[in-house]
Amino acid sequence: MAFVATLSDSQPRRPSIQSLVDLVSAGMDDVNELILSKAGSNVELIPEIAKHLISSGGKRLRPMLTLACADMFGYRGDGHVTLAASVEFMHTATLLHDDVVDESDMRRGKLAARKLWGNQASVLVGDYLLGQAFKMMVDVGSLEALRILSSASAIIAEGEVLQLGAAKNIATSEADYLRVIEAKTAALFAAAAEVGPVIAGQNEQMKQAARTYGMELGYAFQLVDDALDYGGTSADLGKDVGDDFREGKITLPVVLAVARGTDGDRTFWKRCLEGEDIEDGDLEQAIELLKKYDALSDTVDRARNYGDKALKALDPMPKGSHNDALADAVAFCISRVS
Repeated sequence: MAFVATLSDSQPRRPSIQSLVDLVSAGMDDVNELILSKAGSNVELIPEIAKHLISSGGKRLRPMLTLACADMFGYRGDGHVTLAASVEFMHTATLLHDDVVDESDMRRGKLAARKLWGNQASVLVGDYLLGQAFKMMVDVGSLEALRILSSASAIIAEGEVLQLGAAKNIATSEADYLRVIEAKTAALFAAAAEVGPVIAGQNEQMKQAARTYGMELGYAFQLVDDALDYGGTSADLGKDVGDDFREGKITLPVVLAVARGTDGDRTFWKRCLEGEDIEDGDLEQAIELLKKYDALSDTVDRARNYGDKALKALDPMPKGSHNDALADAVAFCISRVS
């Protein structure tokens, strides 16, 4: 059963992504096989680091979007498998680079690659995976798909630079932060979905609908992650609760709390996030301030709004099991924080 109406409605059951997983399971088997094949290299360290991250879990939502958005338009061939693997390589490369920039210690419940092999190796293996991703895109032979995914890669890099400007800066505005997550997260979701109807030969309306679906889902996904860092569990996140706080990341809950808080509150945030002077009990105080100013609940409300837009984008697309499963994916994304 698909998630119906809007995400603000009461839900009879906890949403699941299983319907999407089941629909694309055969294609994902091929994607996973291709990923392992293309992560290989005669340079021993490359497959070692790549497989450490690739095998560490993750829902592989982005490549599943590529498969589902091609299948729902009746695509026949294996180009969607190759593009889905490209999308996952782009995402994996981003994670390797992110952990270096953010100085993260954990990734999906395991030590980050940079902690095991160092920053230089992590960055260079990320670059290798990006190169492999582009080779696979070329193999598909769709200039439009190549344009979409290569543009997303450039936008993601811009997002990394934007995030550097926002890092440890409590003056970051909501608009500035949304620009960061559009570039760093939503752009790849959008591209992953759009290339499905592209290789299926669909018209501009269908391509735009898929792109909008992916973009809005990407916003929702990231905002839920932002809320979970202060109100979730390590199992939800694949990392420790409060890591964003400890790393000095400025996320939407913090942006909202700083804007609504007192001068004293801003002094607290400035000490902890800009000054990196975190004491025992500071995380608990941060969570209390986020709750006091409704920053967590408002972040989740914004995520729901983006989720509703993603659902609306599905309206013109073919009805059936794939459309239903993509709607379920939206509901599942939001339900992680409920």
